[in-house]
Amino acid sequence: MSETTHDGAVAVSAPPSPDGGLSPAELAAKYGLAVSGARPGLLEYVRQLWGRRHFILAFSQAKLTAQYSQAKLGQLWQVATPLLNALVYYFIFGLLLGTSRGMEQTMYIPFLVTGVFVFTFTQSSVLAGVRSISGNLGLVRALHFPRASLPISFSLQQLQQLMFSMIVLVVVAIGFGSFPTWSWLLVVPALALQFVFNTGLALIMARMGAKTPDLAQLMPFVLRTWMYGSGVMFSIPHILADKDLPGWVADVLQWNPASIYMDLIRFALIDGYDADKYLPPHVWAFALGWAVLIGVAGFVYFWKAEERYGRG
Repeated sequence: MSETTHDGAVAVSAPPSPDGGLSPAELAAKYGLAVSGARPGLLEYVRQLWGRRHFILAFSQAKLTAQYSQAKLGQLWQVATPLLNALVYYFIFGLLLGTSRGMEQTMYIPFLVTGVFVFTFTQSSVLAGVRSISGNLGLVRALHFPRASLPISFSLQQLQQLMFSMIVLVVVAIGFGSFPTWSWLLVVPALALQFVFNTGLALIMARMGAKTPDLAQLMPFVLRTWMYGSGVMFSIPHILADKDLPGWVADVLQWNPASIYMDLIRFALIDGYDADKYLPPHVWAFALGWAVLIGVAGFVYFWKAEERYGRG
C-alpha cells in the first residue's frame, strides 16, 4: 500500500497486521506462549518433581558430603554431634535435675539418646528448610526447576544423616540390654511417617523463609522451646502423673507430633517401654494423621507461591 505526500514523494506503508486488534493475553493464547516461570498445575508439578528425582538425591548427597568437609573428623561429626548433645542432656537432666525418676538408668539412657536423635531429625529438617530458598537464590534464579526440589532435598539429607546416627542408637540400645526383636522393624514405618511430616514442615518454612529471611534467626529459639515440651529428656506420662496440669496442656504434650514419633521409635527399640504405660491411645493413627496433614498441606502451600521464589 502506497500514498503520495505533499512534496510528490511516494510513501510506502506496511499492510495492516492480522493481530492488530488483539490484546497481549489473546496474542499469547493464539501463539501458544506462556509466562516464564509460571506455576504449573498441581499434578504437573508433581510430575516435574518426579522427573527431577535424580537431581534431588544427588543434591542431598552432595550437601551431606560437604557439610563437614572442612572438619578433620569429617563425617564422624554426623554421629558425634547428636551423641555429645545426648551426653550433655544426660548430665543436666538425668543426673542434676533427676528427670529420669521412675525409670531405670539402663532404660533412661537409650530413652534419652533416642529422643535426642529423633528430635534432631525434625529440628535439622526445619532449619534447613527455612534457608533452602533464601540461601540458594543463585541456583533458583539461574535455573528453571520445581523449587520444591530444594526443601525436599534438604529433608532427604537429614534422613541420610539420621541413618548414621541410627548405627550409634542401635549400639546404645544393645549395650543397655535391648536386643533386636521383631518390634525393631517398626522403626521403618515410624521414620517414614516422620520424614513425610518433616518434609511438609520444611516446605512450609521454605516459603515463609523465602519471604522473611530473618525467620532463620528466630527458628532456633522456637525449636528449642518445642524440644523442651516434647519429652526428649523426660517421660511425659510421669510428668502428667506428678503434676496437676489442665486437660488441654496434657493433650498438647501427648499429641505433640515430635513426641509421637519419638515414642514410636522408643517403643520399637527399647525393652520395657510398654505401649500401655508410655504411649497414648491410637498413637499410630495420630502419627499417620500428622504426616498426611502436614505433608500435603505443606506441599500445596509451597506450590501456591512457586512463581514468586527468587524474585524481588
